[in-house]
Amino acid sequence: MPEIRASTVLPARRERITLRTADGLSLVGELARPAARDPVATLVCLHPLPTHGGMMDSHLIRKASYRLPALADLAVLRFNTRGTASEQGRSEGEFGGGDAERDDVAAAIAWCTAAGLPRLWLLGWSFGTELALRWGNAPAVEGAILLSPPLIRACDADLDAWAASGKPMLVMVPELDDYLRPGPARERFARVPQAELVAVERAKHLWLGEPSVRIVLGEIVRRVNPEAWPLPTEWKD
Repeated sequence: MPEIRASTVLPARRERITLRTADGLSLVGELARPAARDPVATLVCLHPLPTHGGMMDSHLIRKASYRLPALADLAVLRFNTRGTASEQGRSEGEFGGGDAERDDVAAAIAWCTAAGLPRLWLLGWSFGTELALRWGNAPAVEGAILLSPPLIRACDADLDAWAASGKPMLVMVPELDDYLRPGPARERFARVPQAELVAVERAKHLWLGEPSVRIVLGEIVRRVNPEAWPLPTEWKD
């Protein structure tokens, strides 16, 4: 069986979608679902900072979309927030500094709810974690997965609101992160008793390299669909 590599694209039902925000913008997105089954849960992906190259095609989010529908029966929704462009296209509007993106997060959650997708989990990376913490604590959301959270825009009040919700939270912090490393992260996230913090040795903010990717995707599946864990490293067509 061939090994799953960085460029591997596994079978899935993929469709281009358009999210409509409350303030009238159209956002470019894609939904990937298992090829022959209904998904058991849904990842709503929130990408890194667009002013620093973040987009729906950022590598961790793209690889989640390429692999997890087939390997873990998950639906993966990814989209470009306002003003963000990628190979998939450009979303309308302009970057809102994390404030106006409140409507983008709401639009993604509403689209998934209307489509009947099950068990919504937010998957935020870097800037995307700020959007998840600030704007993603909605009734339809089951939990949150935070990759490399900088905790710059999100504040203690946001953490307290998640704590009060009781919703599960996985926080993955690279040992060599550029913004928030495991020690300080444990102190900040202590406000959320149900938050599980995983410190990843030798990893960096961008999670480059296949070993880091496999750790991240494995930890996601371990929480969201544990029956599919551990993930295989090979794929048989």
